[in-house]
Amino acid sequence: MHRAPLPEHLTAGSFSLRMSDKAGISRTRTEASDLATVSRGIRVHLGSEAKGSAALRAYTELDDSSALTHVSAARIWRAALGWRLEDDWRVHLSRRPGFSMPRRVNVVGHLLTFLPGELVEYDGVRLTSPARTWLDLASMAGVDELVIAGDSLVCTHGPEFPAPREPLCRVEELRTMVANHPGIRGARLAKAALELIRVGADSRPETEMRLALVRAGLPEPELNHVLWGVDGAPVLWPDAAYLEWRISIQYDGAGHGGSEQYRRDIRRESLTREYGWLEVRVSKDDLAGERSAVVRKVRAALECRGWRPR
Repeated sequence: MHRAPLPEHLTAGSFSLRMSDKAGISRTRTEASDLATVSRGIRVHLGSEAKGSAALRAYTELDDSSALTHVSAARIWRAALGWRLEDDWRVHLSRRPGFSMPRRVNVVGHLLTFLPGELVEYDGVRLTSPARTWLDLASMAGVDELVIAGDSLVCTHGPEFPAPREPLCRVEELRTMVANHPGIRGARLAKAALELIRVGADSRPETEMRLALVRAGLPEPELNHVLWGVDGAPVLWPDAAYLEWRISIQYDGAGHGGSEQYRRDIRRESLTREYGWLEVRVSKDDLAGERSAVVRKVRAALECRGWRPR
């Protein structure tokens, strides 16, 4: 049986029947076998490989009041998530008080009050701003998870870095967001997390590493430090650094297993020594459990360079 082709914008991701109605698609066509019903009034083409905002856009197209929030918004903003939040693949959908609670399969509904600017349009979906998204995570996360997400949202790298990066929001915006919602669920945890958020951590492991070192009584390392060469060009970008003791800490993630990356790591370590610095390489295993391995490695390096606990 011949099926009428769908407009490209409907096959690129999920779509609501409201959206297909606007495109002039008949309801008979939206019941065809090449479309899957993922929720009431929402379809997705079986050939679609949509992810992120394209996969979720229909949920905010259902009406003019629904917005993605919490973990769903955090994923759109590509915020780093702790293990517990990362495992939550439900769709978090919110409306303002006065509207009915969103109730759908695999949807967590919320009724939230938003101030001007806290709801935005991004990549075809309606969702909470980065700062408001972070605050809403406080209702379902611990302090460390809030610090991980906060670090990733405020992270910035200048033009001297191999991959410059602009922040999605700033620490001051997070602080203002908490002040504007003193009675919101999780406000106490958000205030505690604010004191631990730093600019410069690229990933969850880098934040976990920093928190482990500080809680073990070691000095807090500096982020976003650059080592400059004799010709005035940047040569090294440690994930964390102790300037006084000239120690560079590098986290080697999953992408460091290839042969070319291995050679780059060797060259980096050699260059670090050449400039009179000591490199400490940290792996995923060093962060496991109570994180004693990363603490032990860094403490040994600090003591080797003359640091003594006060």
